[in-house]
Amino acid sequence: MEITLKGDREFEEIPSLKTKALRINLNENIYGTFAEIGAGQETSRHFFRAGGASGTIAKAMSAYDKAFSDAIYGAEDDGRYVTETRLRKMLNHEIDLIEKRLSRKDYPNKMFFSFANTVTTIDFAKQFKGHGWIGIKYQIEQNQEYNDIILHIRFKETDARLQQETLGVIGTNLIYGAFYKYNEPKKLLRYLYDHLDKDQLEIDTVNFSGPLFKNVDNRLMSLQLVKNGMTDAVMFGPDGKNVLPARVFYKKNILAFRGSFRPVTQVNIDMYENAYKMFIAEKKVDPENTEVVFEITLSNLRAEGEIDEQDFMDRADLLCSLGQSVMISNFQEYYKVVEYFSNYTKARMGLAMGVSNLVDIFDEKYYRHMSGGILEAFGKLFFKDLKVYLYPMIDVATGELITSENLKVYPRMKELYKFFKYNGKVIDIEDYDKKCLTIFSREIMQQIANGESGWEDKLPEGIADLIKDYRMFGYTRKPLVLHKRRKINK
Repeated sequence: MEITLKGDREFEEIPSLKTKALRINLNENIYGTFAEIGAGQETSRHFFRAGGASGTIAKAMSAYDKAFSDAIYGAEDDGRYVTETRLRKMLNHEIDLIEKRLSRKDYPNKMFFSFANTVTTIDFAKQFKGHGWIGIKYQIEQNQEYNDIILHIRFKETDARLQQETLGVIGTNLIYGAFYKYNEPKKLLRYLYDHLDKDQLEIDTVNFSGPLFKNVDNRLMSLQLVKNGMTDAVMFGPDGKNVLPARVFYKKNILAFRGSFRPVTQVNIDMYENAYKMFIAEKKVDPENTEVVFEITLSNLRAEGEIDEQDFMDRADLLCSLGQSVMISNFQEYYKVVEYFSNYTKARMGLAMGVSNLVDIFDEKYYRHMSGGILEAFGKLFFKDLKVYLYPMIDVATGELITSENLKVYPRMKELYKFFKYNGKVIDIEDYDKKCLTIFSREIMQQIANGESGWEDKLPEGIADLIKDYRMFGYTRKPLVLHKRRKINK
């Protein structure tokens, strides 16, 4: 009997990597293949070393040469091999081989799986730290449809050997979690970091699919990645599916809108439409190579210190219904957003915001944690090819229209503001709808909470219907109507 002492606290014991691999190896029904490209056979190595691998591993392989890889999985049209498309081809191909080569008559109780990764580690010059796609396609009952868990990772270590070892650890954690933690997807994500530190690895995209995960919303899983500090930002497209930010932003012109969008109002859409017109009118901006993103910071999703997941889903659904891409980030300051975009593009960037947001940017208190203070922050914010598109506001007390010409920043920041204004970094949105200047989302939320009417026409067309039909933001006066949401054009 285990000894317990007074004062002991309960805690969750993390199984060792050997224990995880051995538990799977000792299960006579788990059987599959490992296909690893780019960083050694690091995951299968853990299973071979644990013992009993012959009962688990049907095949382990690495097709490093492109000619061999293309002969097995097919050529890639874009010539890139560290992609989600490549990973899915690997998973599907290996599962097809298992089904063809292993008769269900001979293996009636087997739960087949294929694990794969396609990875590039840090280069010799140590300029590109490396990244990769990892996934597992598996079943937990014989003859069951297959389930998928797909991850995109970014290495933070600066040594290829260490990155290889890290890859082996997360691969083992993924396989173990897929079989033994699939009933708790949120915990499964946290368990991926067993025996790892967040300074070693970033997970910036995750997708669950299959019968086991039919009730899993991958947007909520993305939210967990940011909430748990596994990544700084995640993104999903208008269809609500998770997308890799690097793939979306790569070499693109980017126009970003930050807000709470609770709910999205005509002000947001008026700002978007007019800022977009100005942005694509820039000589350096190609409309066909431009990405628009609506960003919600993690702090905007917190209610009494906790993340309100339903509130998050409500906002995301409304933005997606308008055909917009949504990014969730933990960036408090604007300069961090620009730094993040700069990882993927050197093209023109734009930020659309209201007057009050720009005034806050020039408040020194937000930069006291930086050694260079506000000057360091502004160097990062405006050093890149960035412009701010400023939406005006009405001074409630005086009725005066406030623009970039007459806004008041903190006295010590006046000359700094004038510098950026003079150099064309701050531009007024002049073609705006005056009726929108009296619309405030907090007032709309109060009306919804009080069961009042009259707020509907302050929102984009169709948005009020969605809020009512799906009882978003606490709207409860109307019964829930279950019908397919109609697409709202931009």
